[in-house]
Amino acid sequence: MNRAEREGAARQIMEQVPPPVPPDLCGEAVRRGERLLRRRQLVRRMLWLLACAAAVAFSVWAARVHPWAEPPSQTTPPITGW
Repeated sequence: MNRAEREGAARQIMEQVPPPVPPDLCGEAVRRGERLLRRRQLVRRMLWLLACAAAVAFSVWAARVHPWAEPPSQTTPPITGW
C-alpha cells in the first residue's frame, strides 16, 4: 500500500458517519469509576492497617525480647570459693 492509497483509506474512514454512542455510556463510566475509586481506597486503608498492626506487633515483640541486648556469656563458669 503506497502513500496515496493510505491517504485515500484514511479519508474514507474519516468521512464515514461515526457509530452512535449509547445514551447511558457516561453514567456507566461514572459508576464504574466510582466503584474503582472506592475499591482502591479500601485496599489502601487495609494496607495502612496492616502496616500499623505490623509496627505494633514488632514494638511489643522488641519490648519483651530486647533483641538489642547481648545475651549473658555462658562460656566461663561462675567463680566461687576464692
